[in-house]
Amino acid sequence: MSSKSVAPANSLSGTIALSPDKSIAQRAAIFSLLHDGSSTIYNYSQAQDPQTTLKCVQHLGAKVEIEADKICIYGVGREGISALKGELDCGNSGTAMRLLSGLLTGVGLSIKLIGDRSLSGRTMTRIITPLKEMGAHILARNGVFAPLYISRENPLKALEFTLPIPSAQLKSCILLAGLFGEEESCVIEPIPSRDHTERLLQLRVETDALGIRHIYASKSDVIPAQNYRIPGDYSAAAFWLVAGTIVPNSVITLLNVGLNPTRIASLQILKEMGAQVKITEDDSDFDEPVAELTVQTTELTGIDIPLEWIPNAIDELPILAVAMAFANGESHIRGAAELRHKETDRIMAITKLLDAIGSSYVEYRDGLSIQGNPHLDFDGTRFESFHDHRIAMASAVAALRGNKMSSIKDAEVTAVSYPEFWNHLDLLRD
Repeated sequence: MSSKSVAPANSLSGTIALSPDKSIAQRAAIFSLLHDGSSTIYNYSQAQDPQTTLKCVQHLGAKVEIEADKICIYGVGREGISALKGELDCGNSGTAMRLLSGLLTGVGLSIKLIGDRSLSGRTMTRIITPLKEMGAHILARNGVFAPLYISRENPLKALEFTLPIPSAQLKSCILLAGLFGEEESCVIEPIPSRDHTERLLQLRVETDALGIRHIYASKSDVIPAQNYRIPGDYSAAAFWLVAGTIVPNSVITLLNVGLNPTRIASLQILKEMGAQVKITEDDSDFDEPVAELTVQTTELTGIDIPLEWIPNAIDELPILAVAMAFANGESHIRGAAELRHKETDRIMAITKLLDAIGSSYVEYRDGLSIQGNPHLDFDGTRFESFHDHRIAMASAVAALRGNKMSSIKDAEVTAVSYPEFWNHLDLLRD
């Protein structure tokens, strides 16, 4: 990979249609495989992770037809899944590896799941433990890392599992395995996480007297066809919401942004900091809440993020840290130890970004305190992406506030989630 140069920006303006939501796209592909019939998905993502998942689905028996504005997936149902090859390559996608591990535990196939260097460095302990309780035999490198060798000789066991942390991937992994069980499995969710899986599969969800969600899955659940349009990725929108706020004289409009309530804590955080974001609801044919967002330049104030907001803002914390660096006063991120187990140690990566722009901070095991300065002044610098798409994009936004040209190492990694990022940045400059 090569470096990308980013010049300072005096303003940003324009309207962009965001890359489709990759979390929804990947689930749509996997659930289409499970449906015994055809599914039509409009606006499927061209990012690397969803494309990797699509290939995995094909290797497990689905037929995929790709057209200009849609893909058609012909699923094989629970009984038709087979391993056309002895291994599945999940690339850089933690979503693919974790969800497919659950599905393959349910099916009972003997198969090997591999990933790239980054994915192979991420711990899989959280899914290995419950899947073994359900009857899976799993071999992993050093007991915790991919490649994963999954098989199951004994009948699938139903599981009642309380999520130790808010994790949509862990939740989805167990529910997908549970779809093959004669008895119901139940995931108990003390703190809500992304709910795309239960939405798209139309699973039974009950809320107890304490407001805690219980999600159920079993062989008796009918897998619906996945016929819908995928909205724009809110995680991608967050970069432009921050850029439009901290770059002077900016007005940016974002079309068809998915606003699933379990995904948008960072929007609330930015609004609490003083960001001016106009929300215009979209009533077109999306199966999730969608809106048009318009953001303009304003001064921000530091924030102490409530702990309960952290799980649903976890992916946006790198770009929120950039916003905090240019805000008035001090900001605090705690309860975010999960950041250390992403594509890279994102807390460490954020500190290096802050070092590059001369921002003051204190690092904790589970977060950061950042001393903001709206007049933060720095010359061109060299940002390290750590081969992490979100760190690369957060660095690009920070670079817009520099006095001279900056560079970002391995900038092409943005293609993992947002292949159009650099083109959209150029568009907003014009």
